[in-house]
Amino acid sequence: MDKAKTTCFHCGLDCPASPDYLVNIDNQEREMCCPGCAAVAQAIVDNGLDDYYKYRTEQSIKADNLIPEELEQLELYNNTKLQKQFVQSSSSDPDIKNASLILEGIVCAACVWLNEKYVNQLKGVKSFVINYSTQRARVSWDESQIQLSDILKAISNIGYRGHPFDPGRQEEIQKKERHRALIRLAVAGLGAMQVMMLAIALYAGENSGISADMKLYFRWVSAFIATPVVLYSGQTFFKSAWSDLKRKRLGMDVPVSLAIGGAYIASLWATATNSGEVYFDSVTMFTFFLLVGRFLELRARQRSGEVADALIKLLPVMALRLVDGKFEQVLVNELNVGDHLQVKPGEIIPADAIIIEGQSSIDESLVTGESHPLRREVNDKVIGGTVNIESPVILQVTNIGEDSVLAGIQRLLDRAQTEKPHIALVADKVASVFVVAILILSLVVGLVWWEIDSTRAFWIVLSMLVVTCPCALSLATPAAMTASTGALTRLGVLITHAHALETLAKVDTFVFDKTGTVTEGQLALQQTRQLGSLSASDCQQLAFTLEQASEHPVAKAFLHLPFKSLTCQNVVAEVGLGVEAIINNQRYRIGKQDWVAELVGVAAEEIAAQINTKTEIQKHEIKSQVYLASDTEWLAIFTLEDKLRDDAQAMVSQLSQLKVVSILLSGDQRTVVDNTAAALNIKTHYAEQTPDDKLKVIKSLQQQGHVVAMVGDGVNDAPVLAAAQVSIAMGSGTALAQASSDMVLLSENLNHLQQSIVHARKTIAIVKQNLGWALLYNITALPLAALGYIPPWLAAIGMSASSLIVVLNALRLMKVRPNE
Repeated sequence: MDKAKTTCFHCGLDCPASPDYLVNIDNQEREMCCPGCAAVAQAIVDNGLDDYYKYRTEQSIKADNLIPEELEQLELYNNTKLQKQFVQSSSSDPDIKNASLILEGIVCAACVWLNEKYVNQLKGVKSFVINYSTQRARVSWDESQIQLSDILKAISNIGYRGHPFDPGRQEEIQKKERHRALIRLAVAGLGAMQVMMLAIALYAGENSGISADMKLYFRWVSAFIATPVVLYSGQTFFKSAWSDLKRKRLGMDVPVSLAIGGAYIASLWATATNSGEVYFDSVTMFTFFLLVGRFLELRARQRSGEVADALIKLLPVMALRLVDGKFEQVLVNELNVGDHLQVKPGEIIPADAIIIEGQSSIDESLVTGESHPLRREVNDKVIGGTVNIESPVILQVTNIGEDSVLAGIQRLLDRAQTEKPHIALVADKVASVFVVAILILSLVVGLVWWEIDSTRAFWIVLSMLVVTCPCALSLATPAAMTASTGALTRLGVLITHAHALETLAKVDTFVFDKTGTVTEGQLALQQTRQLGSLSASDCQQLAFTLEQASEHPVAKAFLHLPFKSLTCQNVVAEVGLGVEAIINNQRYRIGKQDWVAELVGVAAEEIAAQINTKTEIQKHEIKSQVYLASDTEWLAIFTLEDKLRDDAQAMVSQLSQLKVVSILLSGDQRTVVDNTAAALNIKTHYAEQTPDDKLKVIKSLQQQGHVVAMVGDGVNDAPVLAAAQVSIAMGSGTALAQASSDMVLLSENLNHLQQSIVHARKTIAIVKQNLGWALLYNITALPLAALGYIPPWLAAIGMSASSLIVVLNALRLMKVRPNE
């Protein structure tokens, strides 16, 4: 007698007649269909990860397709030229690499757990984190210990496929996800309509005298139609519920599964025994309405992710590169740093670059949200993905691949989407407690009704489980946050941490750095006043040389000077103070007056009178003074001029109308800060502040009970940004400032700060509306269902409608109105 066919324990496909491939899992020999599945299962067991098989909710993909040829092709990803497009090196250690990957085969939370556990234990892997929503992973590794191909092979060894992130492939995966969701929705919708027509006939037949045979026939047809709805369309709820139960959790799909499964089984029993009532119509309608809500949630989540993916798609496929004196078409992914490109009017700039010839207007609206084209000239930076409007320009490429501005934006957005704000965590906890309470209450109500009227007890319990499903409660926060984050990104305000919106809505104090924040930060050298033996030209060359080591906006005023850098030794950049170095065996300092005075050996107050008689800052002038000295004498005072941003004054006024106090916090000289504050009508301002001083001001404000937002753009702002409850970096700010911030003002339009606050407040208001509605609905519907006034079909409509209301209310946040 032939042995019955068995299925592969790993992938679920049929095994061969003889058990040639066995793997010991949990002290039991498990059959595998092929060497690939056996190898993958053995790798999982050998690494102590066999709990994966307990927690998974779907079968894994067949593994034999992952083996020889594709694994060899993974070696190509070690190619340094190819890696330029998707790998970023750490600034502190060039061996530390970072990349975004797409993972195929992720079907449940257990898949995420398995991959993260397995890859993170590989020697040389620093971190490996998966975003289940986008099926995207961020990996960091030490290239001196492990290669990227080894990581991708390890992922393949446990039955999954990893690829460097590609927007096209990401879109394809999302399309498949939407397609599967639509198929489930279509099956449930068609089934619900057909069963409802039969239900109408059954209900009408009760009054018109339908024959018993015809009634039984309609019941069996309804059961036949409802079966694929429950077993196929509803399988996502059963799998999720089973996964929760195995982890000893009670998620919101547990009562949903109990309701669907209980009603379906009870209706089948009533049909088979030709007794009682059937509720196939309620089962199918409930499944359909719930899937509609889930699909809308999926679309809202993907639409938020599409904001980041659309940015990457802005880059063109081809570029016009200068090669041997001639321009030729090349693929954008073949560009290198230093290449010279020509971009004609109407064309998209293919990479981050600086203009080396020509001038034009650049449309940055799709990247930064800036609505008006900006004038760009020689030595100005341009961003890849923006559009050249007027004239042809010649560019020199500065950043490509993972080092580009667009890739940086995408990394920050990805980080924000993998985190949960505090209010979402609270909602999830409330939902889990709510589920337990409902299950207990339903049991109690069921027992009471069993004593009152046993024929109604089951259906009343069913109605309670259906009508009180906490889907709306769980959707209330993520739906609103996702929609709001996408809208602000299109405006040019990038949210990089999940808590930013929630906290921004509570902010009552805005602290601004001066240079590059409320001023344009484009300082120009207006005057060089000699104090020592060197000429003005020699002093400027020394300043040019010393400022090469600084990232402060002040340094930019000297870096445009037409000099060659001198040879330096022992260069030290003191954050917030200046730069010191040895040039031609002489020690020099450039920076703040008091700090430079320490080198000269002459107290600052002793020379103050002499200096002030030579250089004075008039009232309302936005001018700064930078001091240069050697270890033997004072050499020069440089006067730098800056301009207020056109929108700075309006921004302060708008914040005041929102009852938000503005404070100016700067390391610049008192006269300059006083003048800037007066021009902006800012009453509270601090001058000559070191980074430590700034930190003390922020902490003092917080101790007074204020919720503080800090806006800055420089290296010396990084510790202050990290200390504030909400930190905002300017789009042109340093990488360190942006890394320390919760938000990045890509548009550099200060008016967008006011819009962000209003939109954040609106977001929290809508979250509270959603939570309030979800709680009010459940508080109202629960007693009505317990008293028997709500039948299961009406409970399904009510529960689904509550979820839809929450999602639709959240979608109001998809747009930021100019005047809101």
